[in-house]
Amino acid sequence: MKDDKMTEEKMIEEIKKLKKEKNAVILAHNYQLPEVQDIADFVGDSLGLSQQAAKTDADIIIFCGVHFMAETASIISPNKKVLIPDLEAGCSLAASITAEQLREWKKENPGAVVVSYVNTTAAVKAESDYCVTSSNAVRVVESIPSNKQILFLPDRFLGGYVKAMTGRDIKIWDGACHVHEKIGEIDFDESTKEHPDAEFLIHPECGCSSSCMLKSQVYFDCPSTHIYSTEGMINHVNESDSKEFVIATETGILHRLKKLKPESDFYPISELSVCEYMKMITLEKVFKSLLLEQYEVKVDSVLAERARLPIQRMLEI
Repeated sequence: MKDDKMTEEKMIEEIKKLKKEKNAVILAHNYQLPEVQDIADFVGDSLGLSQQAAKTDADIIIFCGVHFMAETASIISPNKKVLIPDLEAGCSLAASITAEQLREWKKENPGAVVVSYVNTTAAVKAESDYCVTSSNAVRVVESIPSNKQILFLPDRFLGGYVKAMTGRDIKIWDGACHVHEKIGEIDFDESTKEHPDAEFLIHPECGCSSSCMLKSQVYFDCPSTHIYSTEGMINHVNESDSKEFVIATETGILHRLKKLKPESDFYPISELSVCEYMKMITLEKVFKSLLLEQYEVKVDSVLAERARLPIQRMLEI
């Protein structure tokens, strides 16, 4: 039996070699396993990965994330081969609404503008007017004429955050990420006592983001607490003088944060904040995906054309 460490080293060598031979690029979400993040050409949040997929000149995109992200890359880059290392890497939030449900919701609210989080299927995007990520949702909603009612889907926590920040007339779909939803059960006051000198960085999908906003008359102006997308967290830590941070999002981001500031301490607000779908993608699966060019995610051209419009609107804003 080969030594595990040597096997991993050999696999990394082969991945690097295959990338050059096949003109491939590896994109990894912030929630991926550490070894997958380390082999990636780009690590980021949904918006960053979408932008990289749009501008890369690679022939093959290995997308280390969940299925809707690979779909988005296929929509943006229809002439590239988009591969996901594990077809079972889904998303509980994306699964919380179907295109049929959205069409029915639109019938009930004629004239409303549909704003969909990127954590949705291509079919749902095709029924939407705008797509958003957690980092640009407020900005996109603010760009919509103020007399328009907005249907925001599928995440109720992000929707609540956007509604609080913009003061807009927004109806919110009752969906949630199962990982971020669990964070809402955390006693925020108790966590503050445990880490009195820490800055708290909270993802707007988290239930505790709503709790924090309710504690303050100025929305999220809790002491030493900031609400950010995952990439916003990265940027904040990079610029902060603090040496201690409590992170309220999926634990995979801690690896990137520790690499960014090894002298600082990072604590997950909950050790249970782990997305089993994100963790399905392993180094071995990345290698096999690249070697065998499996598993391709290809969105039908007609559907892709309809889904591309709300994504383009988002990227333009």
